[in-house]
Amino acid sequence: MKFTVALLACAATAHAADCPKAGDFAQAHLIGTWRGSVEGAGPVSIKLEKHPEFAETVRGFLERDGKRVALAGDVDDGELTLEESADGTHISAAWLGDVVEGSCGREIRGTWKAEGAPQQRPFVLEKQP
Repeated sequence: MKFTVALLACAATAHAADCPKAGDFAQAHLIGTWRGSVEGAGPVSIKLEKHPEFAETVRGFLERDGKRVALAGDVDDGELTLEESADGTHISAAWLGDVVEGSCGREIRGTWKAEGAPQQRPFVLEKQP
């Protein structure tokens, strides 16, 4: 009986590490490949890695319509901020979203807004295996 209880406790601990709550989502959970969709636009593929200069920050790129765009951002208390830069210097769009509770950190929903655009558009990001 003690062995079964210990085994279940280990499984629960491992699952908790693999399935972060939205508020526990951190930079390490952002690293990897994401598939995204913005309302009214085609799909995007996003690849993020640890930023070499800034702790708790990520950088990477997205691919949209055959074009590669630089990204940088972070997550704080389950809230994502990603900034796009079409020229590598100036912000051309921003992604602001929240990790979906119960998604084990595999889904983020929010709004995307291009610089100079009149309104925000909803987006969904899904972590790829």
